Parts: sequence; structure tokens; C-alpha cells
Amino acid sequence: MSSVTRRSSRMLTYVGYRMRVTLQDSRSLIGTFMAFDKHMNMVLGDCEEYRRLKNKKGSGLSEEKEEKRTLGLIILRGDAVVSLSIEGPPPPEQSDKMTPGGPGNGKAMGRGMPSVPLTGAPVGLSGSILPPGMGAPPPGMMPNRGPIPPGR
Repeated sequence: MSSVTRRSSRMLTYVGYRMRVTLQDSRSLIGTFMAFDKHMNMVLGDCEEYRRLKNKKGSGLSEEKEEKRTLGLIILRGDAVVSLSIEGPPPPEQSDKMTPGGPGNGKAMGRGMPSVPLTGAPVGLSGSILPPGMGAPPPGMMPNRGPIPPGR
């Protein structure tokens, strides 16, 4: 197994973790580690940038101030990365945010009409409630032919 394969398989275990990435210009980025490639280009989600600014005062004392900026989803070039460290584990799965059907399950949804007609044809198909051009055919265009025979 080559060292690149070993390194990438080790990095795969950290996908989803909150990571701190230190850049060459001494900025720090903290975000969710989402993806990487063989050049160590990275994708960070919910990313925030931290940088230290030195305030110059006339008294000779210099104070450092940390400035924070929200970046969101970023793609980071690998040659700018100096170090990586883990800030925290992946966030726990929240089932509250899932839709009632769960991920990938479709649910039928009507347009304000009941899915099973209570009596006869649904109100929207009778042609008397909806204005022309709003889903109902013009009067006389579709005459009533009676019930559909079984087996058709």
C-alpha cells in the first residue's frame, strides 16, 4: 500500500468532523471537513475564518484582537494548508430535521383536494366551481358518458 493511499484512508476517517485548518498567512479556518483530494484541496462546510490583528498604539504596547468572519461553504487549495487539527467530533444525527417520510422516500401530495373522493367526482373536476382556464374543461367539451364499464 502506497503512502498516498494510507494517508487518504486515514483522512477519510475525519470526514464530517469539525476541523481547524491553519493557513500560510496565519489565518485559521474552522469548519466541517467534507471532502479532499490527492493534492489536499479541501471542502469545508459552515466555515468560519479567524485572524489575529495587532493594534498599534502610541504607548508602545501592542494588543492582539481576534476577528471572526463567517464564510460558509469553501474550497481550500491544498498548498496553502500548514496544519490540520480536530476541533470536535461529527455532530450527532438529528432525526428532528428529517421529513416525515425520511430521506429518499416520496409521499403523495394533493392540491388541496382529498385523495379519495367523498361523494362522486371531486369538486375541482365538476367544472362548476373553478373559473375557465383553471383546470376545468369548458362546458360541453367533455360530455358525461356514464359509468366506466368494468374490465376497461
